[in-house]
Amino acid sequence: MILTRTIDSYRFGFFLNLTELQLRTLAGLFQHPAQTSGVSMLGGRTAVTLAQLDGIGPVAIKYYRRGGLMRYIIKSRYLKLGQTRSQREFELLHTVGNLGLNVPEPIAYAHRGRLLYRNWLVTRKIYQPESLVRLSLRDENKARKAMESVIEQVAILIKNNIWHVDLHPGNVVVDQKDRVYLLDFDKGRVAQRNITKLRYRYINRWQRAVGKYNLPNMLSEMMQVGLLDLQ
Repeated sequence: MILTRTIDSYRFGFFLNLTELQLRTLAGLFQHPAQTSGVSMLGGRTAVTLAQLDGIGPVAIKYYRRGGLMRYIIKSRYLKLGQTRSQREFELLHTVGNLGLNVPEPIAYAHRGRLLYRNWLVTRKIYQPESLVRLSLRDENKARKAMESVIEQVAILIKNNIWHVDLHPGNVVVDQKDRVYLLDFDKGRVAQRNITKLRYRYINRWQRAVGKYNLPNMLSEMMQVGLLDLQ
């Protein structure tokens, strides 16, 4: 069950029993611009601040940014119609984590504003992540091994009709223990579509990114063969 609390006009949601001090610390961090860009290497809009939260440890705070032409008009505010984007991603991370996927552990989400809002997502920091993009250019053997884990995790998404709308090698990272994580489930959803069609959507989205950024063909070949071999 999600707990909610309002601190200094920030509306928080969380599963852990976060203290008022922890929430106030996060609210203070939200007021500052993002300090670092996201891990994704393929031109994503994600902005992230890394911080230390007492009682939790290192966390990553995701700032949501608009894309397309709207970014020139309203860069970081959204029209509130139902759940916020940060809440939807927070809940989806919790769901796919329970299915066995390696994803950033969700700590809290927050938004500020009524009709137009800004929002944030707090997750536990992944230790020294390396993008699959960089890994594929640096060490093909390690990248192949990482791809085996990617395929296994995407297979779980397909089996459960979950569509990650922006899955590409820049949204996959490998930590120092060779553990492979899938990132950025923003706008992800239960697809409610034929599993075969969903499988091809994943293959096509992945291959477009590999081709567009001239990444090693191995990434496309392994994804296609791996997902087509699914029973």
